[in-house]
Amino acid sequence: MDQTPDQEVLDAALTLMHTRQHVSPKRLGDPGPSPEQLAMILGAAGAAPDHGSINPWRLIIIPPERRHLLGEAFAAALAERDGAATGVQLREAREKAVRGPFLALVLARLDPELGPAHPQERIISAGCAIQNMLLAAHAMGFGAGLSSGRALYSQPLRALFGLGPQEQPLCFLSVGTVTRRKPARPRPNPADYISEL
Repeated sequence: MDQTPDQEVLDAALTLMHTRQHVSPKRLGDPGPSPEQLAMILGAAGAAPDHGSINPWRLIIIPPERRHLLGEAFAAALAERDGAATGVQLREAREKAVRGPFLALVLARLDPELGPAHPQERIISAGCAIQNMLLAAHAMGFGAGLSSGRALYSQPLRALFGLGPQEQPLCFLSVGTVTRRKPARPRPNPADYISEL
């Protein structure tokens, strides 16, 4: 049976997807989402596909008053991989922790005890949760972006967040008001990524 799309809803959804763009945490300022808005953004993550209903990812929010701890973990990670890092470089590493009003770490839960879903499926589920939050933030008029870097996989960061051996950090999610934008990047043409068997 053919489905007739609600054109208004379809147009709004496609516009939201195609106008969303990454905004670097250094380009995000106050105000950030209100508690009510944040609840909606975080709630959107729960609508992600989840094979086996195992909730194979989680979020750890880093409130402003705890950002200094993340900054020290970033600096420790840099010192660990580069013993010649200068004081300026260590300060810059610390400063990355205080960018953007809202910051959360997204991680995948890969422990086999959760269920039979393959680790790859779990990471895909986390990616869908991330996209849902990005779109919800964009729909509210906020900018949002993802950041990673080598510190994400360091021992100081794992220790700070108390990550278990089967928890894989994926990225940081930042949300706030856009203070300055870069030009929108061109989107790929479907012909560039579609083929037929």
